[in-house]
Amino acid sequence: MEPPALTPEYAELHCLTNFSFQRGASHAEELVARAHALGYTALAITDECSVAGVVRAHVEAKKRGLKLLPGAEFAVDLVQHGQRFTAIALPQHLQGWGNLCEFITHARRAAPKGRYLVSWADSPWALLAGCEILLALPSAINIEAAYAISTKARGLFGTHLWLAVELQLALDDDVQLHHLQQIAALTGVPLVAAGNVHMHVRSRKPLQDVITAVRLGKSVDECGFELLVNAEAHLRSRERLAAIYPPELLANTQAVAARCTFNLDELRYQYPAETVLPSMSPAQTLRHFTFEGALIRYPDGIHEKVQQQVEHELALITELKYEMYFLTVHDIVHFARSVGILCQGRGSAANSAVCYCLGITEVNPLDGNLLFARFISRERNEPPDIDVDFEHDRREEVIQYIYEKYGRDRAAIAATVVTYRPRSAIRDVGKALGVADDLIDRFAKEHFWFDGSVIHEDALAEWLSVRPEHVEGVSPTGSYTTSGYSLNHIHQWLVLTQQLLGFPRHLSQHVGGFVLTQGKLTQLVPVENAAMVDRSIIQWDKDDLDAMGLLKVDVLALGMLSAIRRCLDLVGQCGGPTRMQDIPREDKATYDMICAADTAGVFQIESRAQMSMLPRLKPRCFYDLVVEVAIVRPGPIQGGMVHPYLKARQNPGNVKHPSKALEEALGRTLGIPIFQEQVMQIAILAADFSPGEADELRRSMAAWKRSGGVHKFHDRLVHQMVKNGYEAEFAESIFKQILGFGEYGFPESHAASFAQLAYVSSWLKCHYPACFLTALLNSQPMGFYPPAQLVYDAKRHGVEVRAVDVMVSEWDCTLDGEAVRLGLNLISGLSQPAAARIAAARTGALFTSTEDLALRAMLNADELKALAAADALTTLSGHRRQQVWDAAALKPAPPLLESVPIDEVPLLLNAASEGEEVVFDYASVGLTLRRHPLQILREQLSKMKLLTAAQLRDLPHGRLVRACGIVTARQQPPTAKGVVFITLEDETGTVNVIVWKRQREKQREEVLKSRLLAVYGVWQRNTEDGANPAEKHQGEVRHLIAHHLIDLTHLLGALATQSREFH
Repeated sequence: MEPPALTPEYAELHCLTNFSFQRGASHAEELVARAHALGYTALAITDECSVAGVVRAHVEAKKRGLKLLPGAEFAVDLVQHGQRFTAIALPQHLQGWGNLCEFITHARRAAPKGRYLVSWADSPWALLAGCEILLALPSAINIEAAYAISTKARGLFGTHLWLAVELQLALDDDVQLHHLQQIAALTGVPLVAAGNVHMHVRSRKPLQDVITAVRLGKSVDECGFELLVNAEAHLRSRERLAAIYPPELLANTQAVAARCTFNLDELRYQYPAETVLPSMSPAQTLRHFTFEGALIRYPDGIHEKVQQQVEHELALITELKYEMYFLTVHDIVHFARSVGILCQGRGSAANSAVCYCLGITEVNPLDGNLLFARFISRERNEPPDIDVDFEHDRREEVIQYIYEKYGRDRAAIAATVVTYRPRSAIRDVGKALGVADDLIDRFAKEHFWFDGSVIHEDALAEWLSVRPEHVEGVSPTGSYTTSGYSLNHIHQWLVLTQQLLGFPRHLSQHVGGFVLTQGKLTQLVPVENAAMVDRSIIQWDKDDLDAMGLLKVDVLALGMLSAIRRCLDLVGQCGGPTRMQDIPREDKATYDMICAADTAGVFQIESRAQMSMLPRLKPRCFYDLVVEVAIVRPGPIQGGMVHPYLKARQNPGNVKHPSKALEEALGRTLGIPIFQEQVMQIAILAADFSPGEADELRRSMAAWKRSGGVHKFHDRLVHQMVKNGYEAEFAESIFKQILGFGEYGFPESHAASFAQLAYVSSWLKCHYPACFLTALLNSQPMGFYPPAQLVYDAKRHGVEVRAVDVMVSEWDCTLDGEAVRLGLNLISGLSQPAAARIAAARTGALFTSTEDLALRAMLNADELKALAAADALTTLSGHRRQQVWDAAALKPAPPLLESVPIDEVPLLLNAASEGEEVVFDYASVGLTLRRHPLQILREQLSKMKLLTAAQLRDLPHGRLVRACGIVTARQQPPTAKGVVFITLEDETGTVNVIVWKRQREKQREEVLKSRLLAVYGVWQRNTEDGANPAEKHQGEVRHLIAHHLIDLTHLLGALATQSREFH
């Protein structure tokens, strides 16, 4: 066929993104950019039973001025013919979009998570009214079946039905076109060109083959005809399309696109209205609840400053029509408090006096420097965002309350897109290419949490060059090149792995972001089943929701709230305070403990970085704690605020402010901007920004590395500051600090919210350490420290910890007088129902023997073995070996012999060694109350001149030392420039080890895989200048700089230890 003289207009009507998981080989943004570059008039995004990728495409299409047709495709089963065809739905208008979302929801809810069910016979096809429908029939279908499908579809969709002609240079293209032309003539259904696009450019074909193999669970070589026959399923040039398709089929793409006028910007969100009081407007209801709460917050009368702030906020909230949002969050928080669930709002919402009065947040406007524009401003075209933390253990009650109140057609959780990271990409691509399993495993394990998207080709090259025989099925072709490999197969593995990084794998559920609507949520976005029972999720993530302006209420879980609630219950039994607000403020003993960095288990200030900062900053009041929480963050660190602030704290009298105006903004932090609000205040006070403009500056700080948007403010900020009398050097330094906040800085209100919990948990640890330990153990997993470390820390503080004992232990850990009794919940392999039977059986009388226990508590052999392995039968059977023997010997008698007495001499065994006992302790309950493992090994370690943490503590700065400990934590913060911080624990305490990036790369195996690690290096012991001699020990920061590492894990034998890895 000769190409026409003029290039025809074309709209692609059938295109998959990589949100058609393991089918589409391009990002939505890539497809939009390519379609625009090719001069398409429109592009349809039609992922399989999904609209998960359309918002990304929509945002990109708006930037480029390309018309986007959001839609979806469905694989339709034909039961009577044993075949399937594809139906593509493109909404014409807003109602059509709602109908499409309803249809997708129905199909998704009819199947388990990640799947859907669409049947030609049974699906509710009438829901697709208001959509243009394209049928893509398989080439193998016979004309009778095709005619039947087309005739039925014509009856369903009338003149909005099309037959898609998808020609991709297959051998039977001419036959298929003729076939479809016959059907069109018989049924009157018009033909239209479509591409069945899977990738934006043809060079993605190898990746498309790989993800097809991943989907099928085969290697590419085994996929055969299930792979695309060629690379034609890409966005082709219009000239090429003109050479393939008859002109009228291309012209019909314009007719379909013209009918589809729907744009995602037409979506309008309506807040739920249940919370409005009868005969009141939303504004009146919000005012009522706000001042009702204010009377509780301020029983002696509302302060004038608070009154003015509340009135200002209410006026702006009403103007922007956000009343229902606040009422919705207030309703959820009110429910939680009504049933005794601890909760606390945080984030920028803590800048709001209204939120404080409503009981959503706990930051008193009189105590802080609230900047409401950080939370809401006229200039910001998006709803506010309120994050509320609830007790981890009871958050599900709150979630089910939301579902019950609003219904599952009006409430669902936002999605989270799980993407390919290095390990998963290496494994999937390697298996698809037929790479040997051991090589895949070895290479994948070379990538750790701190590697990000880096693929370590050198590690693969080194291993191949040393052991090429381990690459089964791939033969070396000769000498290895300097790049690390010469095998094309291996090179392709690396290239395709890099391409796959960042591709979506599946949708998961957001940690707690709820979307609530007045009308049916399923008219706005499809809802599908989540993996968890009684949960449902929408197909958009939080970024999609922000782009579409949809409300998200964050119902988050916080383990520390559960721990605090448990601890307060125990403290109340001891005669102490039972509510957070009753805890004494500004307690000297608590701050002494904090200054000494004795904060293991405490909220927020227990990390290595925080514990290193505490002796330097020396918090002595609540606001110091707010600064402490905020300053150990990438923003202040990258902006160069930390050292100037510490220096200013040493000599606050020497702090000079450039102006009275900036003293108002920076006085509380000694002239150094620590918080995002302060950056906004500087812009307002020194550069004449409006509050809304200052918020835009703040928002650009968070995105400047991606979009560079903050630089557009440079000239205005700097020039206006100079014009207002500030030195140019000072103005430039302020802008540099602003850039630092692009690395994530805290709003002051958020830091204050976290500081509240940090202080409360510190006070509880300081004054009720046994209650605090009990609560932490019952709230695991959470925080930086596993149970073993928490127990060691408590014992160093004089807390007596008693072993698990079947005669007295409950399921949870409990107080046993002034001691802590470990609970049955720590025992590996023991279920809660079994523990409940044990507790119930001993209420009448204590057990007299292991046999008596087994009979009365109806324990099976596995449950008895779990108890014996945990040393929980000591009272009944003696030492652990005897317990295990007695438990193993208890086998139920056959019915005929149940009443026959058994009289045999018991076998008495010798007790195990202490080392063996410790190994069993760790294996069964994750900790030991016997000697620390390193205390048992100390004689051996001393011969190697390895010092304890206590011996290191007072050595002089700069001393060459050797240390050893069990690795309990590894951390590489984003701002650490490749440095890894390792925490080692021995019988006397902990040692913080710093491993520079060069040493990390030199000894990756030792850094990342050692469980018992010896470190040779230089001891650093720095004291802040000007420290009070009486407090000098509190100002010391101690580190061990690693020069050489030795893995001594073999000395632990069978001892099972675990470390926690943090970013």
